[in-house]
Amino acid sequence: MTTAGGNTQASAGERVGSFRYFRAEDRWEWSDAVARMHGYPPGTVAPSTSLVLSHKHPDDAASVALLIETVTGLGRPFSSRHRIIDTQGQVHPVLVIGERMRDVNNEVVGTQGLYVDLSNVDETGTVDAAIADFTEHRAVIEQAKGVVMMTYGITAERAFDILVWRSQETNTKLRTLASQIVDDFTGELKVPDGVRQRADHLLLTSHRRIRGQGGERSNAC
Repeated sequence: MTTAGGNTQASAGERVGSFRYFRAEDRWEWSDAVARMHGYPPGTVAPSTSLVLSHKHPDDAASVALLIETVTGLGRPFSSRHRIIDTQGQVHPVLVIGERMRDVNNEVVGTQGLYVDLSNVDETGTVDAAIADFTEHRAVIEQAKGVVMMTYGITAERAFDILVWRSQETNTKLRTLASQIVDDFTGELKVPDGVRQRADHLLLTSHRRIRGQGGERSNAC
């Protein structure tokens, strides 16, 4: 992919990237696209809170500081438009959207979201296309995570780590690898009849095990 902001013909996928922040570990993860927005070749930097802050535009210092506090401390959903400065000194206006990241127990463990590089972008419709592009890619990654979680009996976080590891080891785009894993696991793995029968039972009786406060069945989605 080309560096976001350096190519006026960049596709939506090249302008959009994802991030994750793990609160307990004070650890960040950037997708390749977000790394490039900041001027780093993928895999060459371990993002940190101080690194994120170091790329803020001086005139946006207050808003970015509030954004970082929201991400690292409060964990609330947010959206922000501000500017970052990459390693070459180029300014990138960005849209950053974040949401709570939860573990298998539905506990908030951090924040995840997307960056949209608005450099040389017609915001009348291209931003919406970029967000839709990210959403589509995230969906297949979530599907792959679910497949790996069920197959190996691991958490969502560990499943994502495995996907990222294989992506980096094989130099394959994460969304491309995720799509192939979904196709392979759903098309090539044959579930034994006994397991499928058990799955049938769990599927058809799952509503019986949904309980709300005080042991009463919940109608919530």
